[in-house]
Amino acid sequence: MGGNGGGGGGGSPCGACKFLRRKCVKGCVFAPYFKSDDGGTAEFEAVHRVFGARNAAKLLLITPANRRLDAVVSLCYEAVSRVKDPVYGCVAQVFNLQQQIDNLQAELAYVQTRVSIMKHSTSCQSSKNHSPSSFGSTVPSLETPGFSNDDSASLDEALFKDIDGLEMLARELLNKYLPGSKI
Repeated sequence: MGGNGGGGGGGSPCGACKFLRRKCVKGCVFAPYFKSDDGGTAEFEAVHRVFGARNAAKLLLITPANRRLDAVVSLCYEAVSRVKDPVYGCVAQVFNLQQQIDNLQAELAYVQTRVSIMKHSTSCQSSKNHSPSSFGSTVPSLETPGFSNDDSASLDEALFKDIDGLEMLARELLNKYLPGSKI
């Protein structure tokens, strides 16, 4: 869709006129939207098969000039979809996209829940390890009463377990939606 390369004397016919094997006259309703190349011809062929050239021309003529490009884009999308899937057409594509959205929203909710749980568990772990006298410091000291090397090691293990879980989740999502990518 786009410039025509035809539609007035001298140039090659637009994709629609080329497909219909007719002379592309000045003021051809299809010329601004169907290029004279193979792509424009193929798009018009699908529109012709599904809607018919006469119906497509009537539709474009009653559509305001500033909205015709949108109408042609819709016609082409609908027609190509219907040619690919004669029963459901673009509805199958819309349904497929809606399913993908639903799946991604469910996975996003799952990931957000996991992150929330991990944040909560690490904050609980760190609050267990802080004694009442160490509330003023941001990093607990090993000399702080109630905080031992064993507590520090268990906190580090908990943090690394959560990071491993997040990394595993990230790898799983990447493999599902971007197969072949490596992290």
